[in-house]
Amino acid sequence: MTLHWVPATERIDLLADPVALAVPAVEGVEVAEIDPDLADTAEFCERYGVRLDESANCVVVAAKRGGETRYAACMVLATMRVDVNGVVRRHLDARKASFAPMSEAVELSGMEYGGITPLGLPDDWPILVDTHVAEHARVVIGSGVRRSKLAVSGAALAALKRAEVLPLAG
Repeated sequence: MTLHWVPATERIDLLADPVALAVPAVEGVEVAEIDPDLADTAEFCERYGVRLDESANCVVVAAKRGGETRYAACMVLATMRVDVNGVVRRHLDARKASFAPMSEAVELSGMEYGGITPLGLPDDWPILVDTHVAEHARVVIGSGVRRSKLAVSGAALAALKRAEVLPLAG
């Protein structure tokens, strides 16, 4: 199957509400409609001919310290794993860090599981962008829903408000 990329501002019907609000502030974001049953990274890449190292995942992390839970989004290439218990935990100054439960990630982000993206996340969430993602000319990421994907430059992700670039892969 072929992806038909169009400017995301022209197809906000393919975006989750918080993503649709955030997209106009980010330069060069494109969207393509996909089969929602193929939204998971491996299946998507195989079916649509996108390499895993051209695809980036947004992982929601819950960081706990002193009875308080804070959330962060981590952007990492699909070929890599986020070092949640090392780099991320230390960076967020947390006693414990783990992947946020799916129900919490969905409820707090206002996005569908499997489509969570850094665009449109709550204002108090840091967005941690792996250096490999930031260096990419173009990566494919979620759109907030399972029926589409976004394409955006790594530089645009690194320039997001609250974004910090650091080596996240363990």
